[in-house]
Amino acid sequence: MAQQEKLLSEISEMWDIYNKCMPDIARTYDELPMEVYKDGVLSGRIKRLMAIVGALVHGCRACILFQTEEALSLGATAEEILEACAVAISLGGTMGAGETTRVVQFLEEKGLLEELMKDS
Repeated sequence: MAQQEKLLSEISEMWDIYNKCMPDIARTYDELPMEVYKDGVLSGRIKRLMAIVGALVHGCRACILFQTEEALSLGATAEEILEACAVAISLGGTMGAGETTRVVQFLEEKGLLEELMKDS
C-alpha cells in the first residue's frame, strides 16, 4: 500500500476504534456531515471539493485525504481536485502549497495523474 493510502487507512482504523469507545459521540458527530455533504443546491461532489480547500488551508492531513477520497468517490476528476488545490494555494500560500503535495502524492498513488502528466 502506498504512503498516503496507508496513512488514510491507519487514520480510519483509529477513528473506528474511537467510535467503538464513544458510540454516542460518533453517532452525533456523523449526523452533521451526512446532512451537509448530501446533494442540495450544490452537489456533494462540489461540497467535497470545497472541503478539500478548507482542509488544505487548515493543514489537517486526515481531512485532506478523507475529503480527496470522498470527492473521487463522487466522480471528481484529478484535474478538478488539482484546481481546488489551486484555490487553497491562493488562499493559504505556503501552507496550502505544502499540503497540496499530499494530494498530489495520493492521486499519483492511485494512478490518476498519468493522463494529466502526458498532456504537459
